[in-house]
Amino acid sequence: MGGVFSWTHLLFIAIVVLVLFGGKGKISSIMGDAAKGIRAFQKGLKGDEDVADPPRPGTLPRTEAEKEDLRR
Repeated sequence: MGGVFSWTHLLFIAIVVLVLFGGKGKISSIMGDAAKGIRAFQKGLKGDEDVADPPRPGTLPRTEAEKEDLRR
């Protein structure tokens, strides 16, 4: 039985459908997990250096008092 839809084609289609739509496999969560993995990899490559997120545009730098409040 060689037809258009052999068992290997159907198996491949089923796997793709399960990855995209099954369980927790939403595309956005998959991309979010991939981004977290890339960030962790980059942080690991830099070693023990403190890797802080760059400040977002439009935010003011924290004062020493605000930094102290955050440490508590």
